[in-house]
Amino acid sequence: PPRGPRRPARVMLAARGLAVARGGRPVLEGLSFAVPPGGALVLRGPNGVGKTSLLRTLAGLAPPWAGTLQAPDAAYAGHLDGAKPALTVQENLLFWARLHGRPLDPSLLDAFALAPLRDRPAGTLSAGQGRRLALARLAATGRPLLLLDEPLAALDRASADRLLLWLRAHLAGGGLAVLAVHGDLALDAPALDLAPHAADPLGAEAAFL
Repeated sequence: PPRGPRRPARVMLAARGLAVARGGRPVLEGLSFAVPPGGALVLRGPNGVGKTSLLRTLAGLAPPWAGTLQAPDAAYAGHLDGAKPALTVQENLLFWARLHGRPLDPSLLDAFALAPLRDRPAGTLSAGQGRRLALARLAATGRPLLLLDEPLAALDRASADRLLLWLRAHLAGGGLAVLAVHGDLALDAPALDLAPHAADPLGAEAAFL
C-alpha cells in the first residue's frame, strides 16, 4: 500500500473549552476533544456552522477565540487546490516537499493516480485531477496532522478509495487527521457534531444570509 509520512506524530491533538471565530465573532464554543497519534476525528454539521473555521484554527491560521489548544505541526487542505498553475504536477509536489525540508516520496504519484500526469501543468488539470494534486501536496509536506475540508469533493469513487487507502496508512504510521465531511466516509473514526456548539443561535441560516 502507499506509504504515509515517515515521521510518526508524538503529540496528540487536544482542545479544552475551545471557541473559534469567523469575521471577528465567535461561531463555535465549548469544544473539548482529544485525538491521539494514529487517530482521526470527523467533523459534522450544517453548512455555515463553523467546520472550516475550526479547521483553520487547528491549522494555526486563526487564533482560538477562547480555551486551550495543543496541536502538532499541521497541513491544511481547504476548498482551493493551492497548486501553482504554471508548474507541472511533479514540480508542484517537489516544491511543497522541499519547502518542508523533505525529499519527494515518489510513491505519492502512484498513490494519488498522478503518475500519468506528472508532466502536465497544474493549470490544465480537471477538477478531480486538481483535487488529487491538492491532497498529494498535503501528503508531500510530511506533517503529522492532516486537516481536510471536504476531501472527497470532485473525486470519483476510485480516487476516493485511493485517498482513504493512503489516509489509513498515514494513521497506521502514527499520524493524525481531522476531516470535515457531509456524506458517508469509510473511515473508522469518531464523529463530532458541531451544531450543539454553535455560538450563534441562528447557526447556518445566519451564515448563509
